[in-house]
Amino acid sequence: MVSAADRRGRVKLRITNFDEFRDAVSAYRLPRILLTALELDLFTKIGTRRWTIPQLAKALSVSERGLSILCRNLAMSGLLMKAGEVYRNSRLAATALNARHAAYRKDYLKLMTSHWQDWIRLGESVRSGRPLDEDVPEEPGYRQGFTWAMHYRTLETAPKIAAQVDLRGATTLLDLGGGPGTYAMAFLSKNPRLRAAVGDRPAALEVAREIAATHKAESRLSYVPVDFTQESIPGTYDVIWYSNVLHIYSPKTNRAVFQRALAALNPGGRLLIQDAFLHDREGLNPAEASLFAVSMLLFTEEGNTYSAKETSVWLKEAGFATTRVLRMKPGTEDWEDGILEAVAPGRLSGMRARRTQSQGSSKSR
Repeated sequence: MVSAADRRGRVKLRITNFDEFRDAVSAYRLPRILLTALELDLFTKIGTRRWTIPQLAKALSVSERGLSILCRNLAMSGLLMKAGEVYRNSRLAATALNARHAAYRKDYLKLMTSHWQDWIRLGESVRSGRPLDEDVPEEPGYRQGFTWAMHYRTLETAPKIAAQVDLRGATTLLDLGGGPGTYAMAFLSKNPRLRAAVGDRPAALEVAREIAATHKAESRLSYVPVDFTQESIPGTYDVIWYSNVLHIYSPKTNRAVFQRALAALNPGGRLLIQDAFLHDREGLNPAEASLFAVSMLLFTEEGNTYSAKETSVWLKEAGFATTRVLRMKPGTEDWEDGILEAVAPGRLSGMRARRTQSQGSSKSR
């Protein structure tokens, strides 16, 4: 059966009869309503004002009947507040969904809106095994827009993760494939003696510089232009953070990245991989990790989601000494049990005993 998504959009899905099949198929209705509101710039138009349907319909140049039904459902979902014949934005709609507000999540909302048309074309990728529009050159500015979208996606999560990952004894960290550097900045905020670098392609690093410019820890952040799928990783580090990158690449490419990461780690250093890991024996769950693999089919040349167990095997083959899954506090995770720690051979100088500050213990792999 289908239930409401839990923390961070995690999906619970199990279909055992036709009614549940029908409900699963019909789940497109609310997402389509939400995306239509974004396409109409409805939340921006409402802003901080209160509107009747006739007033708002005129301002948006849409029909009163259509807008009345749309707004009723937006109020049902909690994004609009309704009092009699008057509608206003909820707090979320007035901030993150309102283009006139400083908290507006512009690039992430644009990315989610574009995915509707992409997912309609899923059959094309299933037939070919290839991503959509693979022969279309990347538009200028796309990489920067995508990097900003990833910043908005992790803005609240990164500090929660950084508060639980124990980096005592570590003085250097590389955010590998770190895009906007959101996690690097979160780790710097939590660890005043730490110095960090973001390693990624130049277009992404431009966004990282812009974000870091407003951060008081900017002086402790540096930038490493690198194609880590093809090149050695410059420098040496106590910790390498590899977040939401594993799923972009094939097992072969990830094995090569692990070897390069090991070469860039000090003895006893750690590679921390955050990703949408599968955890059950058959490789089906968590459901969100399985569903996310479809995005990799649609948008990447070779990406997929992988189990923590098979990733641990690749890490051992690359030369790491030990691996384990770290558990974060429920409700703070990016992905369910989604951080895998791999430790390089040797001993990191000055490193004290490590532990994950969470309600659950780590699970050995």
